[in-house]
Amino acid sequence: MGLNTTTWSALAEPNRLHIVELLRSGPLTVGEIAERLSLQQPQVSKHLRVLSDAGFVEVQPSANRRIYKLRAQPFVEMNTWLESYRCMWEERFDRLDEYLNELQGKGKQ
Repeated sequence: MGLNTTTWSALAEPNRLHIVELLRSGPLTVGEIAERLSLQQPQVSKHLRVLSDAGFVEVQPSANRRIYKLRAQPFVEMNTWLESYRCMWEERFDRLDEYLNELQGKGKQ
């Protein structure tokens, strides 16, 4: 399983990553995000569109406001993908640890 380039490019842009970080604490409107990041609302709207297209956020219309919140699924997929690498590196570190212990044992003889 691999992650597509849309996923990575959506998070690679610093403002979009900051938006994701803000939304971790709960849903926000475009205006609230713009204010907290000191960005113009049109800029924030463009970033939110990219995040939405990549599946990271969803919007809930409420009267004349649009409230954005994070979706869990893309983060679960990223974690699953990263976990495969974690397992590989843990195995390698375990083998390295065994090898170093073996070398230390030989040095004591």
